[in-house]
Amino acid sequence: MNTYSKEVKTMRRNTFALLLVACMMGLAAGPVLADGIIIIDPPPIPSPPEWSPWLTIRYHRVHVTIADQVATTHVDQVFRNDSSVEAEGTYVFPLPEGAVVQHFVMWVDGKPLEGEVLPADKARAIYEEYVRRRQDPALLEYVGRDAVQARIFPIPPGEERRIELEYTQVLPVENGLMHYRYPLDTERFSALPLEQVSVFVELASQTPIRALYSSSHQDEIIIRREGERKATVSYEASHIYPDRDFDLYTGFGDQEIGASLLTYRPGMEDGFFLLMLSPSLEVERVLPQDILLVLDTSGSMEGEKLAQAKEALRYILRHLNPEDRFNVIAFSSSVQSYASGLRSPAEANAAADWVSKLAALGGTNIYLALSETLRQAEVERPTVVIFLTDGLPTEGITDEDVLLSTLAQEAPESVHLFPFGVGYDVNTLLLDQLAEEHKGRPAYVEPDERLDEIVSAFYARIQSPVLTDITLDFGNVTVYDVYPQPLPHLYAGTQLIVTGRYTGDGPQKITLTGEVAGQRRTYTYEGNFARKGGSDFIPRLWAARKIGYLLTQIRLHGEQAEWVDAVVALSLRYGIITPYTSFLVQNEDALTSYGRENAAEELVEMPTIAASGADAVQEAKSREGLSGVEAPPAAQEVVPGHAAGEEGGVATTIRYAGDKTFLCRDATCTDTVFVPDQMETVAVRFGSETYWQLLTNYPDWNGYLALAPEVIFVSEDGTVYHVQPGDDVVEDTIPQPQADATPTQVPTQPSETPSAEETPSAAPAPSTGESGLCSGTLALAALSLLIGMLVLRR
Repeated sequence: MNTYSKEVKTMRRNTFALLLVACMMGLAAGPVLADGIIIIDPPPIPSPPEWSPWLTIRYHRVHVTIADQVATTHVDQVFRNDSSVEAEGTYVFPLPEGAVVQHFVMWVDGKPLEGEVLPADKARAIYEEYVRRRQDPALLEYVGRDAVQARIFPIPPGEERRIELEYTQVLPVENGLMHYRYPLDTERFSALPLEQVSVFVELASQTPIRALYSSSHQDEIIIRREGERKATVSYEASHIYPDRDFDLYTGFGDQEIGASLLTYRPGMEDGFFLLMLSPSLEVERVLPQDILLVLDTSGSMEGEKLAQAKEALRYILRHLNPEDRFNVIAFSSSVQSYASGLRSPAEANAAADWVSKLAALGGTNIYLALSETLRQAEVERPTVVIFLTDGLPTEGITDEDVLLSTLAQEAPESVHLFPFGVGYDVNTLLLDQLAEEHKGRPAYVEPDERLDEIVSAFYARIQSPVLTDITLDFGNVTVYDVYPQPLPHLYAGTQLIVTGRYTGDGPQKITLTGEVAGQRRTYTYEGNFARKGGSDFIPRLWAARKIGYLLTQIRLHGEQAEWVDAVVALSLRYGIITPYTSFLVQNEDALTSYGRENAAEELVEMPTIAASGADAVQEAKSREGLSGVEAPPAAQEVVPGHAAGEEGGVATTIRYAGDKTFLCRDATCTDTVFVPDQMETVAVRFGSETYWQLLTNYPDWNGYLALAPEVIFVSEDGTVYHVQPGDDVVEDTIPQPQADATPTQVPTQPSETPSAEETPSAAPAPSTGESGLCSGTLALAALSLLIGMLVLRR
């Protein structure tokens, strides 16, 4: 074995330092797979100066229809030759596992051209030939999959070719969740950013649709539901390099509250889980709640801020449920209320008129306003306090600790307080603490954002509670580090995403308990916790939430050693970007054992951000964004700044492959688990027979090897492989694999036995009719018919 050389260590350290410039910008990466591409034939030797190995993908449009468990995907791409020489090549579209090509047509000058479906072994030959010829491993991620191939005739400079493809597949179902994946990444296969990318999914099911969750684009998709059995999901972007797959999970079930479980367990570590709780759109009863609207009308709110705040309150008043009660409290130096106590929605219009007449004048007496508000809350009814302010407490109790402790004594347990800080003059520490102590979440509205839109969107989510004060029990599996903390109420038409760690495995009974109109109600589901393998995006999602939670604890309660250590370790392991990793820019030993051990000491010396101001608000929003994130953050490329006249820095990115995080610079990617001063590496020459044998023996490593010609990664048995290009690389003897060295996934199935109405089972696969056949059987029959049609067509 070769020890890691000093020169390579230095390069890795510099790579990590550059990476953490990206950390300050909130960047992380997604899994890398690619869609259809055109592999250009090699040019004559010598190559023309403007020759490029890739065409420009002008647009990429995907339309998907999913009927029960059968998905039909229609792909429409336009490629443009932006070089000055004629281009000719082969179009390749790697198919998802289990996909059957229903229709493949390419238009060239308006005329269709049939393509060819290649089995995995023939497709691999194309990829390997490209890798050997170009010394570029990018296509290795496709190995093991069938593909569609078509010959592209010469494309003159400046001209375009349009390709359309359609294929059908039966979607897999695990623990009641149906999974659709479209390989969208084109980052390395387009000469320029794509002008337009869109994915539009239409879903229809005979079983009610519950969960709709995109692990890749949850914060970027638009979900529209048409009743219980139809929905659309859309994603659109422009002028980008797509850098991750499009993943969509769908849960089904007849129960009032659906539950869907995904798990992942890496090797011998404790596992990670994601539980989605999805109340129906059409619930039997929406629980009544009390809505207390608290509006700052101090002099600083004058103008557009107050106008938008009034519109937000009028929106809420127009959307109260019939059994809700409300009141409006306006405050400045003193307090005035719409009414002396809670009122019914019949008075909502009168209250809206009262709000419209409010004027901005006076100071900011936060204690007096919240004390009067809490006096009206009742223990027996869920109470939501929506608190809008743009300033610091300037009158009444102004000491933060006294204010918080006094309000804590006055607030009933039924209160959930949601502060909205408007502008940069708010005290973020005070608002964060109010939310934490009263089971809410803070939100911050910057000067260029619209307060009315943000508040209205928030209220639309919490408008209709169906289960309050919820708890979860996971049977014989032990769970810990569960987020969010505490668990919020469940609301009609929304979904709660819970993440955490677990020990134990196998089928378990999951019990959800909560209150409905003062009565405890229990729902029971079946879920399977994997012994190994599963959905590898879950650890990054969990890590982001835990980091957000820990940063809030550090901000509010001080830098305790275990919190700081955890933030450093999680940020490095999972590539989650936080201000608490920026110190590593100056630390050349960040990946070494010494650098890791001393990171916390450097963190506690970082200057503390003030409680108010632009930096404070943006830091608070960043923390809240992490703690409430619903999908793993995505990454971008970062080029470090440089002084005028100096040569620009080298771009560094974070990349994910499976559950691993890599730091990539130039043509080298390094696993963040690698510790240079403690681990020895096994040298493998890029493109050698050993290289190809590893690719064959360990198909899960394809994603690692596809990242770059030079890759350092730690295998599951602890062996560190250093793949390097160059004829002078001396290869080491490959160690014999240990037992269970390659991760395998334990199949998980949803419960097949429905429970009683009050204890519904985990969502089964969607039903396809009354014949008694399962959806998979009918889907396979449909695909058999399609295959027969294809044979007849040929």
